[in-house]
Amino acid sequence: MTDTTATTAGVSHVHTVTAATDDAMRTLGRDLAALARPGDLLILSGPLGAGKTTFTQGLGEGLGVRGAVTSPTFIISRIHPSLAEGPALVHVDAYRLGGPEEIDDIDLDMTLPDSVTVVEWGEGVAEGLADDRLEIHIERHPDDTRTVHLRPVGARWADIELPGTAAGRG
Repeated sequence: MTDTTATTAGVSHVHTVTAATDDAMRTLGRDLAALARPGDLLILSGPLGAGKTTFTQGLGEGLGVRGAVTSPTFIISRIHPSLAEGPALVHVDAYRLGGPEEIDDIDLDMTLPDSVTVVEWGEGVAEGLADDRLEIHIERHPDDTRTVHLRPVGARWADIELPGTAAGRG
């Protein structure tokens, strides 16, 4: 597991984590759940099979939400209520959406303030939902390891120490 942070002028820190297995991706999601709070928006990007849903499964486990977290590709959005008096998980798959105007049709502005919202395939589509967000780009390598780039955007994430050291275990 490696964890590095890069900073360039005018750009927030980008934390890079290597996750060796599916379990490590779930662990990264669980670790991030410990930092999540209502109103958080996470935008996931990466190619098919990169581990976006696997990461979200770990996030859901960490948040203690009801129901199996599976890809909502055909239903677009799924809400997983909390079983632990925490925020619900709103899991969105923007793969079939044509652009930012179509994400508005889902009415995420109604659930965003009280939930943790994850938008898979959200790059270029979901950024307008919140000024504060965590952008997560996942690369999957031929040996099935993943490089996960965590880019905090906005004041909410400015001083948060993002997870990483536990992600390589597993």
